[in-house]
Amino acid sequence: MPMSDSINDKGHVLSHNLDGVKTIEFGHPAHNSLPSYLLDQLVQSIDHASEDPEVKVVILRSHGERSFCAGASFQELIAIEDETQGLAFFSGFARVINAMRRCKKFIIARVHGKAVGGGVGIIAAADYAVAVESAAVKLSELTIGIGPFVIAPAVARKIGVANLSALSLDAQGFRSARWGESKGLYTQVFDTVKAMDLGLDQLCSDLKQYNIEAMSALKSVLWSGTEHWEELLLERAALSGRLVLSPETKAQLASYKQS
Repeated sequence: MPMSDSINDKGHVLSHNLDGVKTIEFGHPAHNSLPSYLLDQLVQSIDHASEDPEVKVVILRSHGERSFCAGASFQELIAIEDETQGLAFFSGFARVINAMRRCKKFIIARVHGKAVGGGVGIIAAADYAVAVESAAVKLSELTIGIGPFVIAPAVARKIGVANLSALSLDAQGFRSARWGESKGLYTQVFDTVKAMDLGLDQLCSDLKQYNIEAMSALKSVLWSGTEHWEELLLERAALSGRLVLSPETKAQLASYKQS
């Protein structure tokens, strides 16, 4: 069931604990895009869940019945005027991915619709992802003169470099949820939201019975070798922040703004 029935024009991040399961929901009227202040709130919610002894598993979901996440805020993107602002902007998803990576609890992504750009990065950074047939994915960054640099390590870790390359170069079109399942982005794809939620409930019911220390240790093992991401993702954010200032990218962004 949705955690919220409505959404204000600035969006929201809400969290709710129920019997060992912490559900974190983000929402924004622009197809659940994530401006910087919502990314900051997501980091805080994930960090809190990591340290909360009452939490055994985390569900990460978004609001509504249509898009899962449209990625970063386009309005913030077109407003970038220098490298400092660029670094700050692109660091948002870097911080969220790193928060998910270092979280001591398993994070399950519940994907009810399409995901673009940073939204794909969030799915990839989850430890387990369930989705429905409509949950197609796209990395459209090349179309605006940048690339999926910040999220690339998370996506490549989950689906491999070859599939990251295919998804990145086919920047105009979506890949189906079944494609995502076949490549490992999604663990399970269901025919309906109801079936997905039933499966998710059963998974959480099972996980709650397991030793929380064992689950934390297993997560640490599964993420072994990513400790350098704190620096790597910020380096990638700086790269994106420089590219977004190039004349070609600025011209492309201006054309999108006018269309």
